[in-house]
Amino acid sequence: MSGPSRITLAMTGASGAQYGLRLLDCLIQEDREVHFLISKAAQLVIATETDVTLPAKPQAMQTFLSEYTGAAPGQIRCYGKEDWMAPVASGSGAPGAMVVVPCSTGTLSAIASGACNNLIERAADVALKERRQLILVPREAPYSSIHLENMLKLSNLGAVIVPASPGFYHQPQTIDDLVDFVVARILNLLNIPQDMLPRWGEHHQGVDD
Repeated sequence: MSGPSRITLAMTGASGAQYGLRLLDCLIQEDREVHFLISKAAQLVIATETDVTLPAKPQAMQTFLSEYTGAAPGQIRCYGKEDWMAPVASGSGAPGAMVVVPCSTGTLSAIASGACNNLIERAADVALKERRQLILVPREAPYSSIHLENMLKLSNLGAVIVPASPGFYHQPQTIDDLVDFVVARILNLLNIPQDMLPRWGEHHQGVDD
């Protein structure tokens, strides 16, 4: 199996809930164990942008998402925002990679400052201190100098910043195609197989062909 077998997936209150839900589905299909964290603002965004309404309690959410994605028992684990005994809160128990998608600029700022006011921020702090893979997917426009400075700081600390900016060279036909572009880039960074988007040059026809 290429890529990490256990991944922390956090969703925060920026627009782009479809990216997080699609990534969750892909990780489950690739037999990864997902430790799922979500902010209250992200739950409101999901209800606004999709037809999904998540239960508020972690256990009920875990059951719902397992049925929603077809996950095996125990494959998705959900935690509350102050569940400090969760594995993701400690370097000795956290998964090998973490993705925050979408990542609000507020969460970006908190991670950059090491705030650790909730489990999402603490899990990201653990990823940074343990030098584990941390992928942040902001969705904002325009970016202020504060946002850009926070991104630069986190990039210098080892995080990978992946703005939710889909390309068009694959000639997308639907919104799902645009979502898949960003999710495919995340999966590539995680070294997890995906067939949604060919890598650049894979199907290129040379001038001598």
